[in-house]
Amino acid sequence: MRPRLLLLLAGGALALTGCTAAGPPEVTFYSDGHTVTAKPLVDCDALIRNCSKNADAQAHLTARPGMPVQISVPSEIGDTPWLVITQYSDGGGALKAKQQYFSRNSKLAYTATPDTPTGQVVVVEVQQLGAAFAADQAGNPVLDENGNPQLVARAYWSLQVQPG
Repeated sequence: MRPRLLLLLAGGALALTGCTAAGPPEVTFYSDGHTVTAKPLVDCDALIRNCSKNADAQAHLTARPGMPVQISVPSEIGDTPWLVITQYSDGGGALKAKQQYFSRNSKLAYTATPDTPTGQVVVVEVQQLGAAFAADQAGNPVLDENGNPQLVARAYWSLQVQPG
């Protein structure tokens, strides 16, 4: 009878570990032979009502000037609109920024590059977008000129790149 009880307890423990909730989605960054996976700094539900923050989630990589940063997102992010903001220094040290928007279900990867061969990617931020509904005094939703709700960041991941 003891072997059956032990088997039953082991099966119950296995079932419980399989039911644990998955954490927030992670983004993978790759550059110059180095890879890092990042958790979100801020992660909110789709309506941006319940949010969690993780100040220690900022990722770091070392890369030489001119090297691109490849970004891979899971389908949890790619199934929604998302945005990449890249800050880089040009060859003379001036900071510049550019952004790339992706509609839902369009891509799961992007390569961020500086505009010059001697430029250095400094920061890459990935934002998962959600709809924010504002309401007028009567409680009716306020929409943009195209009849759409305003898109705002509901989660974001950040990578700091140190020159290598």
